[in-house]
Amino acid sequence: MKIKHQLRRLLHRKTSKVILAVLLICLVVRLLPYFAPIRTADIAQNQLAMQFSDRNGLPLGTLLTRDQEHTAVVPLNQVSPQFIHAILAAEDASFYHHGALDMKAVARAIKEAIHAKRIVSGASTITMQLARMLDPVPRTLSGKVNEIWLSWRLTAGMNKDEILSAYINRLPMGGNIYGVEAAARTYFSIPASDLNLAQASLLAAIPNNPTYFNPYEHWERLKQRQKYVLNRMVQERYITTLIAERTSAEKVVFQYRQPGIVAAPHFLFWLASQIPATSLKKEGYVPCFLRGVRGDQFLIRTTINRPLQQFVEAQVQQVISTLAANNVHDAAALVIDNHTGEVLAYVGSPDYFNEVQLGRNDGVQALRQPGSTLKPFVYELALEKAAIRPNTILADVPAHYAIPGAKLYSPTDYTEKFLGPVRVRVALANSLNVPAVRVLEKVGVQTFLERLHELGFAHLNQTAEYYGLGLTLGSGEVSLWELAHAYLTLAQQGQATPLVTTIPQYPVPTTQYPVPNPTTWQLITNILSDSHARATAFGVDSVLNLPFPAAVKTGTSSNFRDTWTVGFTTDYTVATWVGNFNGEPMRQVSGVTGAAPLWNRIMLHLHEHQEPSDFPPPEGLVQLPVCAISGLRPTPDCTSVVQEYFYPEDKIAYDRNNNFNLPPEYNEWLARQQQSNFAGNLRIVSPHDGDLFVLYPGEEDKQKLEFKLAGTKSASVEWWLNGEKLDTQSANSVFWYLRPGNWTLEAKSDAMSDKVSFQVELARIKPTRRGFSVGNSDFKSDRP
Repeated sequence: MKIKHQLRRLLHRKTSKVILAVLLICLVVRLLPYFAPIRTADIAQNQLAMQFSDRNGLPLGTLLTRDQEHTAVVPLNQVSPQFIHAILAAEDASFYHHGALDMKAVARAIKEAIHAKRIVSGASTITMQLARMLDPVPRTLSGKVNEIWLSWRLTAGMNKDEILSAYINRLPMGGNIYGVEAAARTYFSIPASDLNLAQASLLAAIPNNPTYFNPYEHWERLKQRQKYVLNRMVQERYITTLIAERTSAEKVVFQYRQPGIVAAPHFLFWLASQIPATSLKKEGYVPCFLRGVRGDQFLIRTTINRPLQQFVEAQVQQVISTLAANNVHDAAALVIDNHTGEVLAYVGSPDYFNEVQLGRNDGVQALRQPGSTLKPFVYELALEKAAIRPNTILADVPAHYAIPGAKLYSPTDYTEKFLGPVRVRVALANSLNVPAVRVLEKVGVQTFLERLHELGFAHLNQTAEYYGLGLTLGSGEVSLWELAHAYLTLAQQGQATPLVTTIPQYPVPTTQYPVPNPTTWQLITNILSDSHARATAFGVDSVLNLPFPAAVKTGTSSNFRDTWTVGFTTDYTVATWVGNFNGEPMRQVSGVTGAAPLWNRIMLHLHEHQEPSDFPPPEGLVQLPVCAISGLRPTPDCTSVVQEYFYPEDKIAYDRNNNFNLPPEYNEWLARQQQSNFAGNLRIVSPHDGDLFVLYPGEEDKQKLEFKLAGTKSASVEWWLNGEKLDTQSANSVFWYLRPGNWTLEAKSDAMSDKVSFQVELARIKPTRRGFSVGNSDFKSDRP
């Protein structure tokens, strides 16, 4: 037992030592970075300036960084000696002669503080300032200790030139501008290597207090600080007193505008953000579309056509100015070459540089509700899945959908009118809401959502239950970029085509989908380019009608916050958005009056010298004459005949069927019609076949039921009840006192007739109160 106990004690001691050793190793590993020298590579800035050109080599602009902090990195030998002398004289004249700390400056600062009983001057060296830039800490004693410690590590790992280079590339130069290169390009549109003494001394004056010495707001303060910098340069014998005086009197102009951006600012910033940071490093992989200009920047050749870009920018501003009275302030546009997928023009707002109007917001990438612009894709999917056919008749009549946990959903158009039976062509071309919801109901929300994902709508990332049937009416949020990409697929007959922004194309991973049957896509294009089909909603001479073939769709979001127009020819796809970035609704502006005029101007300009070719007809379909209203083979009394596409297998039914009978779902709509356009279609809309009514005792002479008819109004009508003709002078509406029994009601007019059966039961109890007026035609119980 004693030996066993000793073994346990020995094992416990060894285990404790092992645990202690592991803890010590972990502590050393944890603290090692705080003791290790900091080298240049550890704090390297990889964001290099990018110079952009259009597809033909015309300059678009230079961006100093890919985000909102304007930073550009340049080596020390590409900075004007005048600036290096100025910043050294102003901030740390003995930089090359001391270590991390300047002990003489520390002693001087302490002596001055003792005599003045306050801090008169600081003792921070350039190395200490760099440490503060790398790791900003509060101005406390512990913060100062951390700053000094970091300075020692910088000195241990870097030489003086490396420290100075890191410092001048991080100098705060006012606002969101950092580094001398960024400041030189922003304020003077020149590289840092070209700074003269006057410019250099002014820039060297700013970092001491960038807000206090803001060149735009506090010019006199900055000039006083410049004099200090010049005097310090005289003391350090960089310049003479005479040169200092001449330089101080020299006039220097600071630019107000973001430098170097000629056109497409939103596109440049967006494109810069899409290029991986590794692509902009001086070492490592550099894509072929990044052509080195100098060691500090890359030239990126884009697909933008600068003259076209500037034309679209001007049109955006003009259209917005014409809509200002309607509380419209913002717009965006995108132009794509259908043959290559190349982006030719990209306008994110009327004026990128107008901060008051939120000009930096990018309307091409912003997420907004798309209104009706997604409808073509649900119709295409329904045709593809055989849920509908080209000659299908859809019901544009009041419809109601019960949604769990929400109010009853009753889609309507903004006119709050219904057209009754409509062909697929008419429903889509006129952007009717109820038929679109019915089609989505046939397809399924989940199936449609999956198709939208295939088309590139990555931001529709909620569940199908979240969007519901309103998805086809724009209940989700998409970007103009995504819409344009989807319509490019439509223009390419269902063939997915990536959007291209650089030449050669920047490699973007794409998902390959099976090559679709082009027929359904061609049919949707045919519908969207049919100006006569959309005449009911838009008229025959709207801005959507161009003097050449063009397919187009508009959209308006709820409360008129967004208007869209997206369309294409065989050559180009153009997408436009008009609205307000702040979310305010527009006044009396819809898709056809808001975004469509802008779309129209761009399309006309694109085809000014060469009209596009015709769209190919839908493959494998046959065109047959139909009655415009019924969609059936024309009869002698049909007043309007049009051509419609059919699948060949539907031609047999077409030849046999010309009897147009509307199902019961049209009853409510028919009852509201003042004039009926459906010859040969006599319909009893009240009561309904199978209705049950209750007659209360003592109410026999009060309770009445309305017999109501929809159909031909001009001809006389006879009413028959259980085989007996009713004696009435009224043709389309008759009131009848309820009597118990089973009843068959028939209406006759020439060769037309309709018949319904209903039942009236005698109630056993007289009601305590009346719930309905006896004269109300809705006085009936639910169907059994």
